[in-house]
Amino acid sequence: MRFDIFRRHTQDTAPMPLPEPDAGGYVTYTQLLDPARRVMGYRMGWRPAAPGAGSDAVSRFKALATCVGEHLNDGRGGWALGRTLLFFDMSFETIVAGELQMLPAENVVLCIGSNVLDSEDLRPILLFMREQGFGFMLCGADALPQDDEARSLITHFDVGTGEPQRVQSLRAALEPGHPPIQFIATQVGDWQDFDACAAQQIDVFVEGQALVPAGEEDEPGSRTLQPEAMAIVNLMQMIQRNDELRDIESVLKRDAVLTYRLLRYINSPAIGAGVEIHSLRHAVTMLGYAPLLRWLSVLLATSNAKASPPFMTKKAIMRGRFVELMGKGMLSSGDADNLFVVGMFSLIDRLLGVPMAEVVRKVQLNEAVLQAILSRDGAYGPFLSLAESCEEDGARAASLAESLFLSADQVNAAHLAALAWAQDLAPVVAE
Repeated sequence: MRFDIFRRHTQDTAPMPLPEPDAGGYVTYTQLLDPARRVMGYRMGWRPAAPGAGSDAVSRFKALATCVGEHLNDGRGGWALGRTLLFFDMSFETIVAGELQMLPAENVVLCIGSNVLDSEDLRPILLFMREQGFGFMLCGADALPQDDEARSLITHFDVGTGEPQRVQSLRAALEPGHPPIQFIATQVGDWQDFDACAAQQIDVFVEGQALVPAGEEDEPGSRTLQPEAMAIVNLMQMIQRNDELRDIESVLKRDAVLTYRLLRYINSPAIGAGVEIHSLRHAVTMLGYAPLLRWLSVLLATSNAKASPPFMTKKAIMRGRFVELMGKGMLSSGDADNLFVVGMFSLIDRLLGVPMAEVVRKVQLNEAVLQAILSRDGAYGPFLSLAESCEEDGARAASLAESLFLSADQVNAAHLAALAWAQDLAPVVAE
């Protein structure tokens, strides 16, 4: 795609030249959930490392697209996120940015306003981009475009809160045979509103911590660990005590399903051991005790499918890997395994539908792990806080990264690698 041609075409109308990207910033994201609460995509954002640095939309987009392209579409293994879509907020100036060439068109949706869609100067560019496979989400519009050509460009439409009468009116405006347009709610504040959107087959962007799982208001002690979770907790405690391998194997042999799931995780592409592991003894020989603890933490996190929606499971796995990767090279391999557990367990109460106090009372975690999970303190706490900041708005990312002597590039590389790793693991978790 020759975006230099686009620049020449629009040079008389673009209000400002395109500056070079500012690499000093942090990737953030918002999850896109389908009605079953599965992750279908991410709306990507960029937080400059310093106030005022690269603060204009063009600099932010160029830095974001460059970072995502380098880490998720490196040309060696293809697009690292499979069918997952990435959404990018675009402006009149950024729509012609050459950095879009670094992204796979079929996996990218560009969020535009009516000013971009209705521009006569940009229309040929938008049509060409649509032919290449880019999707377009129309944002902030009251209705679908009347112009047939403009309407043919739209693949997604922002329906705000997903108000039923508005959605019904929009659907009625689509002529028979028109290519489908996916409606997306961008202003949903609670699960009741989410469920109303889901009933209309509308996907929803979930902002940071805006939505928390139902049941958080329950009194401590009103919920408890399920039998499968208790079996996993028992195994975790045996490994932490360095119990004899034959004793651990004896416990696993009583639960064929648990054994199968554990070996499925260990043999997943995310591990990349290079050889199929067919028994616990083989796993210990190949990996050691510490990695088994991390995989048991994944098993624990997925042991109550009724309590944990798919997006929370994926988020926990991604966070565990993100925290671990940031610590690699700085801490020992044992600490890195602990960091993975820290990331996973930071969401374990939501995954199991059990108060955190109940979980940590049953699972005997070491003091450093507990400090990080309960108060974000200790040796591991800052790594967890940094991951949480990047998942939300990145407001504290720069100061937290500085305290850990991590550059923005290192944090972003770990963040996007974790996103890809969780994608690799997702099919195994779903089984």
